[in-house]
Formats: sequence, structure tokens, C-alpha cells
Amino acid sequence: MTLFKGLPLAVLAVVLAACSDPAPTQAPSTPPPSIQAAAGPTCRLPGDVAPARQQRPPADEVDPDVPTTAYMLALTWAPEICRTRGRDRDYAIQCRDNDFGFVLHGLWPNGAGRRHPRYCAPAPPLDAATVRRHLCMTPAPTMLQHEWAAHGTCGWSTPEAYFDQAAALWESVRLPEMAGPTLTAGEIRRAFVAANPGLARNGINIRTTDDNRLLDVRLCYDLEFRPAACRGGLGAPDRVVVQIASRRN
Repeated sequence: MTLFKGLPLAVLAVVLAACSDPAPTQAPSTPPPSIQAAAGPTCRLPGDVAPARQQRPPADEVDPDVPTTAYMLALTWAPEICRTRGRDRDYAIQCRDNDFGFVLHGLWPNGAGRRHPRYCAPAPPLDAATVRRHLCMTPAPTMLQHEWAAHGTCGWSTPEAYFDQAAALWESVRLPEMAGPTLTAGEIRRAFVAANPGLARNGINIRTTDDNRLLDVRLCYDLEFRPAACRGGLGAPDRVVVQIASRRN
């Protein structure tokens, strides 16, 4: 991922605009100084990586016949997960071995309404090489297995094809740093648009916990994986003040 550590955000927006598609005509204003260019993460992996076991799909979530009409790339704010689940064994890579900001939750095929394609085919355990290859992106073997089973089987013939597509989108996103401790949802959207001029505000869905803590930033795409408006709403409204769990560094 290209790094821009140390650049003022206004300069960053100009640099990125010069090497990206033109921004929308009604581009939002530059984000506040509290949102800075993302620092490049390091990633430490254990010597041995064990794939997760095959999971049994919840019967009420199996929906293989829903047509895919769009895609969503879900980015999770790792410090919030670590705040509540950091002691869980499956989150050791994410919460004890590393200090991530955003990580990739997954790439999701979406339907036209409230139902989405899920668990479309059997999903045997991933092989160790595939798991290890993507642990710096989605740093939990159980999550990788879940994403392949619940979402990848609904559009890709192999785990490698699914995770390669997810990785291509993930690596194309420039991640602003959430410098909290609070930001409005609108400020978060402006930060993502400033860092990624091809995105539009109506293509960014912000998900929070019940007490308005940042959980996910979800980016919407069309069937050609081009940024698009989110069909199911934008999550937290711009005015909502979002609590940002802090990173360890």
C-alpha cells in the first residue's frame, strides 16, 4: 500500500487527485486536521498458522438463490474489536501481535433488497497457504473461513479467486487515520473521499455499535467493482458523533 506519512491532508488530497480519477463535481471540503494520512502498518505473523475448521451455516442465513446486484467492501476498525474481544484466542494476531487500524472484514455480494446471497455452496477448510497469505489483510483464521463460506461461495469458484478479488479492492483503498477520540460520521466520510477521490459520500456506509462507537466503514461497488452509491442506506448520519477506540501506538 502506498504510504503518505507526514503529508498535510490538504497536500495529500492534491497528490492523490493527480494520480486518480477526477473527483466528483461536488467534492466535499477537506477533512479537519484531526484526520491525518494513514501510517503504514507493520504485520507480524506466527511461525505456524492453523486454518479454522469448516463452519456449519446458520439455517436462517442460507440464501443461495438471491441474485447479486452490487458489492460491499467492509473495513473494520480493529481497535474497537480488540477493546472488547482482544483476549479471544482467534484475535491474537490482530490484537496482541499487531497494532492495526482498519482491517478487511470482507467482500460481500449484495442483493437488491434486504436479502443477500449467503452460504451458496459447501466451504471446506481453507488451506494453510491461503490463510497465511491473507492474514495481514483479515487477521483471524476463523474470519477468513467465515468470509469464504458466507460470501465467497456466492460468486467465486475458489477461495483463491475470492480473496484475490478482495485483496485487489482492499489494496486500492487509501486509508485515513482515525485520530479521535471522537469524529462525526460526516468527518469520517470526508476523510475517505479526500484520500480516495473516486469515492463519493453516498457510497460510504458507516456502522457503529449501539453506543455510537466506530465499528465498520463499508464501501459500495457496482457489479464491475466500480465505486457506487450504497443501496441500503449510509448507516450513521453525518451529524452523529462517533467514538473512536484508540490504537496502542
